[in-house]
Amino acid sequence: MRFILCLLTGCLFSSTLALAQDVYMPFNRDTYHLVDRYQIKYGQEVPQLQTNVRPYGRRDVAALAEVSARNAITAADDFNTAYLLNDNWNYTTEDDNESEKPILTYFYRNKTDLYHYESDVFTLRVNPVIHFDFGNDNQSDGLRYINTRGAQIEGSIDGKFGFYTFIGENQARYPAFVMDRIRRDNVVPHEGFWKRFKEDGYDFITARGYLNYALSKHVEIQLGHDRHFIGDGYRSLVYSDYAPPAFFLKLNTRVWKLHYMNLFQELTSEFRRGGADRLFPKKYMAYHRLGVNVTDNLNIGVFESIIFARGAGRFELQYLNPIIFYRSVEQMLGSEDNALLGADFRWNLFNRLQLYGQLMLDEFLLQEVRSGNGWWANKQAAQLGFKYIDAFGLPNLDLQGEGNLIRPYTYQHMDKFTNYQHYNQPLAHPIGANLYELIGIIRYQPLPRLNLTAKAIATRYGQDQVIGTDTINWGNNVNLSYTQRPGAYGHSIAQGIRTNQLHLDLTASFQLRHNVFVDLKQILRNTDSNGNSLDRNTAFTSVAFRWNIPQRLHEF
Repeated sequence: MRFILCLLTGCLFSSTLALAQDVYMPFNRDTYHLVDRYQIKYGQEVPQLQTNVRPYGRRDVAALAEVSARNAITAADDFNTAYLLNDNWNYTTEDDNESEKPILTYFYRNKTDLYHYESDVFTLRVNPVIHFDFGNDNQSDGLRYINTRGAQIEGSIDGKFGFYTFIGENQARYPAFVMDRIRRDNVVPHEGFWKRFKEDGYDFITARGYLNYALSKHVEIQLGHDRHFIGDGYRSLVYSDYAPPAFFLKLNTRVWKLHYMNLFQELTSEFRRGGADRLFPKKYMAYHRLGVNVTDNLNIGVFESIIFARGAGRFELQYLNPIIFYRSVEQMLGSEDNALLGADFRWNLFNRLQLYGQLMLDEFLLQEVRSGNGWWANKQAAQLGFKYIDAFGLPNLDLQGEGNLIRPYTYQHMDKFTNYQHYNQPLAHPIGANLYELIGIIRYQPLPRLNLTAKAIATRYGQDQVIGTDTINWGNNVNLSYTQRPGAYGHSIAQGIRTNQLHLDLTASFQLRHNVFVDLKQILRNTDSNGNSLDRNTAFTSVAFRWNIPQRLHEF
């Protein structure tokens, strides 16, 4: 009788609350490719995993891995699903994570974690983070390297409260093309505050962390400092992981066929180096997206965001309304904020193919678009792509193709307080705007522990002209104000200093043990901008040792 009463009352309520709480699987393009691969194959059996919003919850990934494990055919798929189950062991009972030889009794008692503790009310996972990357660049003197040491801690309490933290101390010397970006924007890509280190090196700390709590069976609240990624593409035209982490409050509501996400963020409008301690100016973002599983293989989403600031960093309280049309609020306030809206889709076909895309509108007047006069405020972006799993019947050969188009002045606004950037870095596409782009990716797993990846990113974009201390704004750099544009009409994509860029990346990654990788990488990169000083012809060769950390990519 006691058991029955428990099921009908408190115990049942507690377990349903636990369904909403979720620690998130850290965003890593390589491991997330595995999730995407099996979502295309078996996603109709795990409809709650809507892949347009990343990072993914560990519980959803574990559920997908359980389905995948029952259907695995190749040795590589067996290995991959075992990896996903073991990596998310505290959300599944189907993992095989017992360690045969713990170290000093307490360490590596399972295959995944340096130290872990598990009980009915508390779980804890502690892991080291190491990234040693060494290489040579044909345009730089001396060794190029990344040296990262840190720790990652996560866990849950009472099945309703989750936590995660990551901290890494870094020193780095970058190849020449990355140094070009650092000099232009006065920031280290993907990072926040930095200082110089040994001539042309940089020293910085990376820190991320969050708390999340299940408000109900279907609603979760999350508070933290981290990155986000919106979309199924390799690039995101809405919100990417390029800019550094930022403070956020997020609500996730998952019910029926719906996933509704509200994201509120405090951003840094401008980073300035200086000798004295001082606060950097702030701005804010409010973003929401509604995703609907129209069928078991078709997901459609609509989204909207607002970038704004109020004097000395005050938040606009009206944007806290989670279910209102932000654009209408912005107009009622005087229409000084930066509104973006659009839609995305993901369509899985034949358990083998995925079509996906995004459409983003920064400004839109139908009569100006129809006129074809190149009005400067025709600020739109579009993406269309596909993923082809086990291509041409060859197991574990996965292909991806993607095209991106972004018109000039997209993401720019009147000033740094309303443009679409954080810490001098774009919130969407890392190149900015004023571009066409084609991306091709081949991934092949000939052995369970070996992954081969070839990427080709061909981009035509227009760079802004720098004449002395003046810059002619042709709509590429999101940090510039659109009030500096040269005229109202006659604008076209790739205007300014027309640049053709080809970025090739060949990588072989071998997994020595769980989340311990050795990478061999060759980057070939050519930037042709009509023979001027912006031209680059780069060859960069590197070898890396990674432990619980993704590759550090500079694809801009």
